[in-house]
Amino acid sequence: MKTLYLLAIALGSSVAAQTITFNGCHNLFDNQNFVFTKTGVDANNKNIYITTPVDGQPCGGLGTCEFKIKWNNTLTRWEFLADEGNGTFTTPTLIYYNSTGNNTSPRPPSNTFGTWIENAVPTGTAGQCGGNLTGINSTMTGDVHSSPLATTDVTKSKIQIFPNPVSDVIHISGIDNGQTIQIYNVDGRLVKSDAFDQKIDISSLSAGVYVLKITTKNFESHEFKFVKK
Repeated sequence: MKTLYLLAIALGSSVAAQTITFNGCHNLFDNQNFVFTKTGVDANNKNIYITTPVDGQPCGGLGTCEFKIKWNNTLTRWEFLADEGNGTFTTPTLIYYNSTGNNTSPRPPSNTFGTWIENAVPTGTAGQCGGNLTGINSTMTGDVHSSPLATTDVTKSKIQIFPNPVSDVIHISGIDNGQTIQIYNVDGRLVKSDAFDQKIDISSLSAGVYVLKITTKNFESHEFKFVKK
């Protein structure tokens, strides 16, 4: 039996449920999807995701898989943790970490944004995961981001949202293959989800700061911060 847990991130879950799915590190874990569900928000308004332990779930011979993705504010990075064996996460094992420099997002980066670095020391994976996460050796989908937020994203693309601040309707320009839109509040909670449209009615939202996520038909995503007056 292997002696450590790994969090396989294959994000392919319902956005409404705010889940992340992971698949990777097959040298330690079976080639399967592991689903993380948002369980709360920390003191820094970062989402916390934990797998639901399932007895007998194949996990490289471990039986019950218990993993967590959370923000480490001291080291300013997202961490992928494995439980020590009883679901308390009091002395977890660090498997991967990602320091993108994007400290404003309440959601972790995908496996193709920044670099999820394997903690290959003996107290981590001991190098058994085969290196850092990439789009080739892993999948990570769901409640993650794959681009910088707000002005950085705006300057890198021709896509624009206006007006900002906005009272009733957001207009989107510069995109012709949009598929869906999601709007999250500052706590990372999904408050609106709909098919893509160049005009989005946000009149029912309370005043505050939000993140608009646009997903295209070829699965690219673009994120913009806006203020609702």
